[in-house]
Amino acid sequence: MHELSKKEKKTAREIIGKGLQAEFNNGILRCKKILDNWNPEAADHRETYHTLYKTLTEFDKHIAFRYDGITGSKYLQTIAGQLYDKVINIEDLKEFSQETQNVIIQISNINTEL
Repeated sequence: MHELSKKEKKTAREIIGKGLQAEFNNGILRCKKILDNWNPEAADHRETYHTLYKTLTEFDKHIAFRYDGITGSKYLQTIAGQLYDKVINIEDLKEFSQETQNVIIQISNINTEL
């Protein structure tokens, strides 16, 4: 397994934080889209409520799975997942060594083959 330097660990935490903010934004936009299609004049709001609840619950599970309890040993996999999901991009990796960038890209490419 590829070891990150102390400086790269700090960079990784910053990238993960940036990606997490992008993920939150994506989740909120999904909910907003549901609310934009909601008709407050409708007689029954149950379907909109359940769709909103399901969307938020599923998104929360994704966030928890990817980010809860994250430790240094999971930084590269987390960043690779963010890269794969396009919440960060290749440019965000520029502060890493070329070797670390290659490892992250390789992991994210492996994910595409699953």
